[in-house]
Amino acid sequence: MLIFFLRAIFGTILALALSFTVWADFTGKVVRIADGDTVTVLDMSKVQHKVRLSGIDAPEKKQPFGNRSKQSLSDMVFSKTVIVKTDKRDRYRRELGKVLINGMDVNREQIRRGMAWHYKAYQRDQSVDDRLAYAEAENKAKEQRRGLWIDSDPLPPWEWRKVRRR
Repeated sequence: MLIFFLRAIFGTILALALSFTVWADFTGKVVRIADGDTVTVLDMSKVQHKVRLSGIDAPEKKQPFGNRSKQSLSDMVFSKTVIVKTDKRDRYRRELGKVLINGMDVNREQIRRGMAWHYKAYQRDQSVDDRLAYAEAENKAKEQRRGLWIDSDPLPPWEWRKVRRR
């Protein structure tokens, strides 16, 4: 009976410990822009975080608008202090997050500028408010033919990557 009790306590402690491994928001300076949806942020403890902007997918570097998308993101955040709201990692070990600068949602702004798509394949990971706001930003960018939407039928990066893999 004592062994069962100790196992139950140990199991509970382990479960609690694992539940506290949730990612926390952090503040830091953007020190690198990899492309239109990935940045490196140096936090206040001098730890680098590679952050993939959640909810969006920007053109790849070799795609039309790839360099413009990267430049757009750089203009907004490079060498500036941002807040990153994150709670998970992707398969490449990048932190997935929403980047904020002076209260502005940088992820949504990339979509609004026509420099990224709303990544609908992962929209269920977003809050309802973000999901709606990102979809609306994409619709307005399309209507106003901003950025990559100047092309009547731009190839989304997830399709472009699929073609390149073949």
